[in-house]
Amino acid sequence: MSRIGRAPVAIPSGVHIKQEGQRVFVEGPKGKLSLTLVPSISVTIDGQTLKVGRSGDEKSVRALHGLSRALLANMVLGVTNGFSKELEIAGVGYRAQLQGKQLLLTVGFSHPVVMPIPEGLTVDVPKPTVVIIKGFDKQLVGQFAANVRRVAPPEPYKGKGIKYAGEVIRRKAGKAATGAGAKAGG
Repeated sequence: MSRIGRAPVAIPSGVHIKQEGQRVFVEGPKGKLSLTLVPSISVTIDGQTLKVGRSGDEKSVRALHGLSRALLANMVLGVTNGFSKELEIAGVGYRAQLQGKQLLLTVGFSHPVVMPIPEGLTVDVPKPTVVIIKGFDKQLVGQFAANVRRVAPPEPYKGKGIKYAGEVIRRKAGKAATGAGAKAGG
């Protein structure tokens, strides 16, 4: 039995879970999410807990057991608390700003990069070098943060670019300057 799949998911007050066939709907104060399960995975709702079961013991079914439970737990957590990712921008002249429903990134190109903000997400720019992405769908928050980071990933020589808050960038030494004595050989 999968250790993750076997653990029940606690349903907090204010969250409603409905099941129609293989589709599970989770609704809470922050929003609504849905997930379609594969036929070999089943869900039972007992009062304030949700349990995920599986029909067989094949390797693929065992893998989907833990995955389905983790996705359902993230859905419950998302509609109650929400998720957020923080990005930091480093570099001379590098900055971000909001313009309506678009994020403008000035990161060393000849023109600012315009990124439309997807529905269900909110983006804050408290400082020109900090971008905070919030939403109730963990996958959507993570994907948009990855797309923003992909515009100018941090480079290891000067450290310029967009990185996650707390991400450690291993720096490399640049070209070593050789002394005048290295040329004199003959």
